[in-house]
Amino acid sequence: MTQPNLPLTGACLCGAVQLHVTAAPLLTLACHCRDCQKLAASAYSLTVMFPAAAVTTTGELVLGGLHSAERKHYYCPSCLSFVLSRLKAAPERVNLRASLLDDLTWFTPFVEIMTEEKQPWAQVPAPHSYARFPTTAEALADLMADYAKTIAPAPPPSPETGPA
Repeated sequence: MTQPNLPLTGACLCGAVQLHVTAAPLLTLACHCRDCQKLAASAYSLTVMFPAAAVTTTGELVLGGLHSAERKHYYCPSCLSFVLSRLKAAPERVNLRASLLDDLTWFTPFVEIMTEEKQPWAQVPAPHSYARFPTTAEALADLMADYAKTIAPAPPPSPETGPA
């Protein structure tokens, strides 16, 4: 996996909502739940988790989709693109739809979730897999720490060893 070139930019399908991200992702995911299959018109949806403070949007976002007091989903009101989700339990993070980013050459799902609803032919190269979700905050923190190691920039060569 590689580190994305920051800042990341993107937009909804019609361009009315613009995205700007200034920090590296915390985690990349593929969700196999039936809701995501329907929303993405595919076997799974792709999500990138970012620190909330690093994500800015311009243009109007509206609350929509299957949401609750615990989980809010935001869409472009013009083209109805699913843009991002916010969780009440984790206001410090934003889950952004990966497909809206302009450059995805760095993206590989690190975790696949909801595999109990996975289409039998769908294959995702994620090294971590859950029938539903990671069950504890510690498990999620461990996943984010492991993911951070995979996208960390290479250390500069030391004077003793020279270039790698």
